[in-house]
Amino acid sequence: MSSITIPVKANDHPHLRPLNVLRDLSAVADLIELCFSPTMDNDGQRYLSDMRRASHDDSFLRWASHMTETASLPLMGYVWEQDGRIVGNASLIPFRERGKRIYLVANVATHPDYRRRGIGRALTERVMRQARAKRASAIWLHVRDDNYGAIQLYRELGFQEMARRTTWQANLDAHLPYPDTDIQVVARHARFWPLQQEWLRRLYPDALSWYYSRNLQALRPGLGSWLYLLFVESNIRQWAAVRGDKLLATLTWMPQGGRSESLYAAAPPASSEDEALTVLLLHARRMSTYHSQLTLECPADEMAQAIRTAGFKLRRTLVWMRADA
Repeated sequence: MSSITIPVKANDHPHLRPLNVLRDLSAVADLIELCFSPTMDNDGQRYLSDMRRASHDDSFLRWASHMTETASLPLMGYVWEQDGRIVGNASLIPFRERGKRIYLVANVATHPDYRRRGIGRALTERVMRQARAKRASAIWLHVRDDNYGAIQLYRELGFQEMARRTTWQANLDAHLPYPDTDIQVVARHARFWPLQQEWLRRLYPDALSWYYSRNLQALRPGLGSWLYLLFVESNIRQWAAVRGDKLLATLTWMPQGGRSESLYAAAPPASSEDEALTVLLLHARRMSTYHSQLTLECPADEMAQAIRTAGFKLRRTLVWMRADA
């Protein structure tokens, strides 16, 4: 079997080489776990498991060379090999948006014993060159907001901040009491869709739609959406918080499978009705008897108090950055 390689130019460092899918995936997974395990969520753990499983799947490895532009696993990228082991990595993961190529720089990791030697910068610069050679329309990455050194590095390499998004999680080990309120939770009605769609577009912007698997247009009322959901076997539930006839906020539960289920909130900006979202989140917690976690992602610093009041805890905030290609 042949390895997947990209020719390295003469000015590349001798320790820097292309990722070899046939032999590197397991070592790269170990490096990522070493560097990021303290902040890794359930999705990250599943990602590592998929990498390790793929590294031992001969059938997958035989076809890996045909999947570099379609697989979400890190089949492209570069590693830094020194002292007989992989001590640095940067992956390049392909996406498509309206026919255009977008590449996500991911898994930029350096072994703790080899940091502050410029390895992360060299790897990032190299995968950016790789993306541009592939005629990318844009290069993206995301980084935790408390990783100040990495953010500064990426700015120096030409990345600009585009968004900050916070992930909240709630464990369903206790029911919190409802506040004393005149707000009611009802099933989402078709007449609410125009406002709900406006709020969803604000909180989940199109600029990042290429990355997320969600299809928020599937929430639109009508036969077409019903048939789509029937085909993909997705048991979506939608609730609305109302006071009288006035819509205050909506909440959607879109099952993803696994231990954690995703919620999508829709609410007006700088709302004085934050209590409405709290009521909806508490309702979702009571309805979620078969899952151990609920996850909600939204723009950083928005609706934070309402989310905390519903028993959700801040998991992480990611800075999304983009470089022109």
